[in-house]
Amino acid sequence: MPTAAFEDIAETFEFLDDWEERYRHVIELGKAMPGLDPAFQVPATKVDGCASQVWILPQIEAGRFDFQGDSDAIIVRGLIAVLHALYSGLPVAEVGDVDAPAALARLGLDEHLSAQRSNGLRAMIERIRLLAADAS
Repeated sequence: MPTAAFEDIAETFEFLDDWEERYRHVIELGKAMPGLDPAFQVPATKVDGCASQVWILPQIEAGRFDFQGDSDAIIVRGLIAVLHALYSGLPVAEVGDVDAPAALARLGLDEHLSAQRSNGLRAMIERIRLLAADAS
């Protein structure tokens, strides 16, 4: 079940008329997201399979999943922000149950990202799922 934060993004997308506006909104989400301290931008947090540089640092507290993320590409930072909204605050055991492709399809991301960006997005989702599985 998507989080309230993800539902807010989905509702905003419903009001945006075209993909260019949605694309700009994703970029704004990325700009608003706090960056990851460069000290954590290391091979251990790097996501393989992304054309851009991407780092995801898990933060598990009281059995709930959260993470910090960053990228050197602003649109990818926005995609990280969308994934953060989708997963942040979930019980660790429920992260693997999230149907991320279906949730992201609601936003139209599956239709409007390049093949390279789509592959990177899948790599980020897989990394999040593995991090949660390792924490449970």
